[in-house]
Amino acid sequence: MQNRTQTWNKTIALAITGASGSRYSLRLLQFLLESGARVYLMVSQAGQMVLRMEADIKVPASPTDAEQYFTERFKARPGQLRVFGHRQWTAPVASGTNPPDAMVVCPCTTGTLATIASGMSQDLIDRAADVVLKERRQLILVVRETPFSTIHLENMLRLARVGALIMPANPGFYFNPRTVDELVDFMVTRVLDHLGISHGLIQQWGEQVNDE
Repeated sequence: MQNRTQTWNKTIALAITGASGSRYSLRLLQFLLESGARVYLMVSQAGQMVLRMEADIKVPASPTDAEQYFTERFKARPGQLRVFGHRQWTAPVASGTNPPDAMVVCPCTTGTLATIASGMSQDLIDRAADVVLKERRQLILVVRETPFSTIHLENMLRLARVGALIMPANPGFYFNPRTVDELVDFMVTRVLDHLGISHGLIQQWGEQVNDE
């Protein structure tokens, strides 16, 4: 039974689609939960395949079983993490009467980018993004593709014009990363910064020690 008296500092919808970069989404999910945010998680069918390939994670087919799996994996509090299926139209994210504070698609395929840009709600992820846009909430798209075609760029521009934040998965190197985890954390911190969630994951620009 969920704890109905629990309050959360933010409600964030997180969608994981089939682009490479599942390490970004897993690390982001970890820190969202540790920050005390409530998370509505959606994983596309292609996203499930990529999680299996890149992280050796087999997401249970049932949303209830998947919710239990991720809750135990990330030690979420009761009711803090909810998982919805791609056709679960009764989910809170499917209606403007109960939108999340923000939504992140990480990683975001160019196919998902296209369906969101066109307003075609083919599954719950598309519909949730559509709701966030129409309700003037924050939508962050961590697009993972290279190179970008003109179609991709036009879709990104179209979404940016209606308020979405386009954040390609392009980690920086100015802080001299030594591990892949540090590169992952760079992108995750950029997302957390825009969500207004404190993290302390990496040293911020201007905080480096200057010996001169």
